[in-house]
Amino acid sequence: MRLVYPANVKIVRVPCTGKVDVQHILHSFEKGADGVYVVGCEEGSCHFIKGNLRARKRVEQAQKILELIGVGGERAQMYNLASSEGPRFAQYANEMTEKIRQLGPNPIKLAKKKQQAA
Repeated sequence: MRLVYPANVKIVRVPCTGKVDVQHILHSFEKGADGVYVVGCEEGSCHFIKGNLRARKRVEQAQKILELIGVGGERAQMYNLASSEGPRFAQYANEMTEKIRQLGPNPIKLAKKKQQAA
């Protein structure tokens, strides 16, 4: 089965979503990402016991920080699915891409462009 999802989605693989830190998420926005979503295994079925629960908390922390700095917390999301749910992964990619398209470009990226133009 070949999954079809937007070409602008960049996948960063980690051994467990528990390895994703708030700093990684925020750094993505600093580097110009318009949105970030973390996809972990279903809650209660993490091979590393609580990795996906830690990831969810970290995504929520990143959302709060993004709200505080005016970027918008909805630009960071966490999804859970089983490894056998490839089509659902593609669905999440399409949904997240559409949500980000509606929100527009990352305000940090826009501010950097304005500084460079000046």
